[in-house]
Amino acid sequence: MTESTSTGPAAAAPAPGVGVLKSVVLDVPDLATEAGFWTALTGGAVKFTDHDWITVTTPDRWDVAFQLAPDHVPPQWPGQEHPQQAHLDLYVPDLAAASARAVELGATVLRENEQWITLSDLAGHPFDLCLKEESDGVTVMGPTFDCPDASELAAFWSGVLGAPVAYDADGVAMLGGDRPVLFQSVADYNPPRWPDPAHPQQVHLDVGVPDLDAGETAVLALGAARLPGEGSGFRVFADPAGHPFCLVL
Repeated sequence: MTESTSTGPAAAAPAPGVGVLKSVVLDVPDLATEAGFWTALTGGAVKFTDHDWITVTTPDRWDVAFQLAPDHVPPQWPGQEHPQQAHLDLYVPDLAAASARAVELGATVLRENEQWITLSDLAGHPFDLCLKEESDGVTVMGPTFDCPDASELAAFWSGVLGAPVAYDADGVAMLGGDRPVLFQSVADYNPPRWPDPAHPQQVHLDVGVPDLDAGETAVLALGAARLPGEGSGFRVFADPAGHPFCLVL
């Protein structure tokens, strides 16, 4: 887990991307419990519900969705046997108060230091509370993805989302824009092997596109791989580090 609030040499802005980031999606064994935790923690509100899906919109307009996964295998951070593949970073104005509130809601503290605290939610997903004294309550910094090479994965997602690489140094990279996405290099990285339940995804991104055929062609050209799974409004892919993601209409 790494807080990335400093800035490094910025790359030139890329051409317009394939799509826009719509949702950060967490696999969970219990929709109502997990959505309730994140709604209470962020002060968000339920935007959409279905039999296997709930979307919560935070006050700072991030959509965090929860997808029912009855055979969910929780991460066992910080090891790589059943690793996290991604986590959410949240800004808070007071670390102690925010951590106490998260624990009151059912979170578990995993690690503490002066600038951020790592906890796990009710489904075992790690997340970071990062100190930002000027933050207006709990706000979303962005999702952070583990990977073998942060620079390479940031370049891929820069092409997908059309956001510039705003920071790239010391094994950490970050896309700029109003929906930052972060990447951290991890030794002995163990990727998901979706849809194998023994090596499941934990978190994925939904990327909105106007046309699925054109979107598929574009992400494959950037280095994505097609995965099983599609419907009338979505298709499933993996990024170069093996993280599943969906193109959605």
